[in-house]
Amino acid sequence: MRITTNAIIRNYKSNLGTSISALNTARDKVMTGRQFASAAENPTGALRSSILERKYVKTLDHISSAKDAQSFLDSQESAAMQISDLALTLTKQYGLEALNGSTASPEIRKSYADAWRSSQDSLLLSMNASYEGKYVFAGSDGKNPPFSLSKDPATGKQILTYRGLDVNDPANKAKLEELSKDTTYVDLGFGLSTNGGVIDPSSAFNTSLPGINLIGFGQDDDGDSKNMILLAGQIADVLEKEPFDKAEYENLLNKFEAGRNNVLENVTTLGTKSSFLENSLTRLEDNKLGLSTQLDSVVNIDMADAITQFSWAQYAYNAALKVGTNILSPSFIDFMR
Repeated sequence: MRITTNAIIRNYKSNLGTSISALNTARDKVMTGRQFASAAENPTGALRSSILERKYVKTLDHISSAKDAQSFLDSQESAAMQISDLALTLTKQYGLEALNGSTASPEIRKSYADAWRSSQDSLLLSMNASYEGKYVFAGSDGKNPPFSLSKDPATGKQILTYRGLDVNDPANKAKLEELSKDTTYVDLGFGLSTNGGVIDPSSAFNTSLPGINLIGFGQDDDGDSKNMILLAGQIADVLEKEPFDKAEYENLLNKFEAGRNNVLENVTTLGTKSSFLENSLTRLEDNKLGLSTQLDSVVNIDMADAITQFSWAQYAYNAALKVGTNILSPSFIDFMR
């Protein structure tokens, strides 16, 4: 078989181009740290990396949402504990001292009445607590203060409203009960789903705690308010009234104590939800780590192996250049004189 000089040169140029391409590919991998620069180089790897990257970004969003929800719940729990601590002081200290025979003079009872009225403002502030500009006990309407305390100028009766509704007005009972079930869901990666446009509660996390669930609303069979803020005002009224009705005072005090117990139950519920969030956050962090590991194996290179491949490609290229200097062997013409 006759091998011509042109054939040798063509073959050499082709092989040299292959060496240059391999060297350039190896260099790009070392410089970028990626196994491929375009989907055309590795369609399967590109598809898989795209799926993993979307999952990774979603997981980061869920982690951020979980942390925000945890901080929001911490704000709710902190405000609820403030209410519980204040209620404990009112019932176990002021409440019992006002009944003490040695201090049960009208003047002393008046001072305790002032303390109960001052506590209304403190309770109101706690119920209007906010986190990052969002009121934590306002249900789905976090932009506006949920509670407002005023006095009817005609009767002098105190009026407490929740989202504009009088919590003591029987006409508002149905609307208040509906607001007490208000929800605000956060997607934490449980497969958020809807049914007829309504979010499935098992697929999302509810951060809502309507304030009326915490301190009560409506009236009981005796006509007394179930709301702790209004009860505090009623207790103050009884302390100021002469003659002092001890039985009525104790009755209202017991109802206020029952309200405090309800607050503690909600604090316990918040603690359970907080623990659930912590577990969810741990799960999300584990998912993040797993996705990061998978993504690294699909997209990124082993730097030690990449440098070895680059060194070998450069060695092969240099060798090809040296071969090129000897590619044309001496011919008959070189010996002619």
